Amino acid sequence: MAIANLHHEDLSLRYYAAWWLGKFRVNEPAAVEALIAALEDEADRTELGGYPLRRNAARALGKLGDRRAVPGLIHCLECSDFYVREAAAQSLGMLGDLSCVPALMKLLDGGVAAAMRVPGRPHLEQPSEAVMEALGTLQATQATALIQPFLEHPVARVQYAAARAMYQLTKEPVYGERLVQALQESDLQLRRVILSDLGAIGYLPAAEAIASAATENSFKLIALKGLLEQVQTGNASSVDPEDPRSLSRDAIRVMTLMDALL
Repeated sequence: MAIANLHHEDLSLRYYAAWWLGKFRVNEPAAVEALIAALEDEADRTELGGYPLRRNAARALGKLGDRRAVPGLIHCLECSDFYVREAAAQSLGMLGDLSCVPALMKLLDGGVAAAMRVPGRPHLEQPSEAVMEALGTLQATQATALIQPFLEHPVARVQYAAARAMYQLTKEPVYGERLVQALQESDLQLRRVILSDLGAIGYLPAAEAIASAATENSFKLIALKGLLEQVQTGNASSVDPEDPRSLSRDAIRVMTLMDALL
């Protein structure tokens, strides 16, 4: 029904169908094909020229994990709608296909000077945060020189997205420590984002700082889970989930911190 609704005359049903297919990860060929087609939708427009259906379709395709969506998502990076470009960048990072790297890097052209807020809008000219996070996830080391200047961007969230990506690309602790220090930010929402960043990059030295951060335990647990996954991945060949004695000291340390938050 949801797949069929992507072609329904009721635009609200199309929008909801795209969200539903991503939410429940309906990874069927027909669903992927319908969502790819929705990336070109012209019917669902906002008064400001946005494309709501394209946004949901782009988000859903990242969750479905089918690389057939990569060409369509790369094309979306040229869309006039900021939020379509943002969703496409996020999904391309999730899909892991390196063919998108040049198109993502192009969105960082002009550096910090070109990445400023659009007057009257709540976002920058380009979705720089999402682009840098995708490049970091994709291990696009050729983008390092483009990303580094964003560490000095006037918007804190952009700085921290750059720090996250720089750690992923260089593994230099200075970038992980910058995120740890940022847990002292006064903005609660920003602290939540930084916790997510630390968990995503698996920066193990941040474990205690994460556990004591001034945020809700649920956010701290998610971040610590990210660290634990990184530890277990690095020791996958020697870990027996049925034998606690096979767990590394680092894994036990993170699990102990998690237990204390439950």
